[in-house]
Amino acid sequence: MTRLFLEFELCYTLPMAHDDESSPGRVFSLFEANQLIPQLQSYLTTVQQRKTTLLRTREEVQKASANALLGGGTAIGKHYVISLQDINSSLHAIHELGVVVKDVDLGLCDFPHLRDGRVVYLCWKLGEKEIRWWHEVTTGYKDRCPLEDPT
Repeated sequence: MTRLFLEFELCYTLPMAHDDESSPGRVFSLFEANQLIPQLQSYLTTVQQRKTTLLRTREEVQKASANALLGGGTAIGKHYVISLQDINSSLHAIHELGVVVKDVDLGLCDFPHLRDGRVVYLCWKLGEKEIRWWHEVTTGYKDRCPLEDPT
C-alpha cells in the first residue's frame, strides 16, 4: 500500500506533458477546446474528490501497510485503492483527449493551439465557463494572456 501511495505522490507531482511540446499529438481550435470543458470538469472533479479521499485516509493506510507482514490491514484500503484507480483513469482519459494537465489542485489544463503559425497553449482552469487565455509553451499560468491580446 505504501508503494502505491508513493507512486501516486510521484506521478501527481509531475505534469502530464507531451514528449515534444513543439509538435503535440493534437492541436485544438478554440471551439474544439471549449467543447471539451464539460468532460474536463467531470474528470477533474473526480480527481480532486478522490485526492481528498487519499489524503484523508493516508495515515491509516500507511499504518496498515507498515503492519502488512503481521497480517495488518484496514477497511479503508479498498476506498484508497479505488481512489487511486479513479484518479489514474481520469487523468489517462484527459491525456487521451490530447489535453495537458498542469495542476490537479487548480484544475489547470492546457490545449495545444496554433497561433500566428506557432504552437501555444490555450489555458483553462476548473470553474471557468470557457477558455479566455493562452500562453507560450515555455511559460505557464502566471504568464497567460487574454485571447483578445493580438501579441
